[in-house]
Amino acid sequence: MRVEDCFFVGTVVSKYSFKGEILLKLDTDEPERYQSLETLFLAQDNALVPYFVVKCSMHKQGLLRLKLEDVSSEEDANLLLKTKAYLPLSELPPLTGNRFYFHEVIGFLVEDKALGSLGKIIRVNEQTAQATLEIDINGKTALIPIVDDIITAVDRNARTLHVDTPPGLIDLYTQDA
Repeated sequence: MRVEDCFFVGTVVSKYSFKGEILLKLDTDEPERYQSLETLFLAQDNALVPYFVVKCSMHKQGLLRLKLEDVSSEEDANLLLKTKAYLPLSELPPLTGNRFYFHEVIGFLVEDKALGSLGKIIRVNEQTAQATLEIDINGKTALIPIVDDIITAVDRNARTLHVDTPPGLIDLYTQDA
C-alpha cells in the first residue's frame, strides 16, 4: 500500500495500558465512523505497515482507543508513538453536493462565474491557515481560497469546479508586473 493510495486518519499520541493499547488522535469531523476499524496502516520506516485491529472504541472526543494484533506490551506501543495512521482511499464515504475531498478535485477544470474557464486544479495547499486551490492559468499559478462563498458547485461528472471569485483576485496572478 502506498501513501498516495490512502488518506490520513490520525496520529498515535499515547499508549493506554501496559498491554499495548494505544490512543489515536483522529483527524476527522466524524470520529464515530472509525469505531469499527478492522485494519489500519501505520507509517513506519518510509513504508505503510498494516495492523489488524483486535479491539476499537472511542476513548474521548477525537481519540480512538485501539488494541492492535502483535502489539502486546508497553514497549511495543512505545514504538508506535507519533506514527501517522492511514486507510485506503476506497474506505472514504462518497461526498455529494459542494463537499469534496481535496485529492478528488485535482485535475478538475475551474469555471468562474464572471471570468469563465480559468484552468485546472494542480494542487491543494493545506500548509496555510486557509486551504487554497492552486490553479494553473496559462502557466501561472493562482490561489483560490476553499470557502463556501467562493465554491458554488462541484460537477463530478464534468470534472468541473464552479467558483465565484471576488473581483480582482484572479487579476493578482494573471496581470504582468
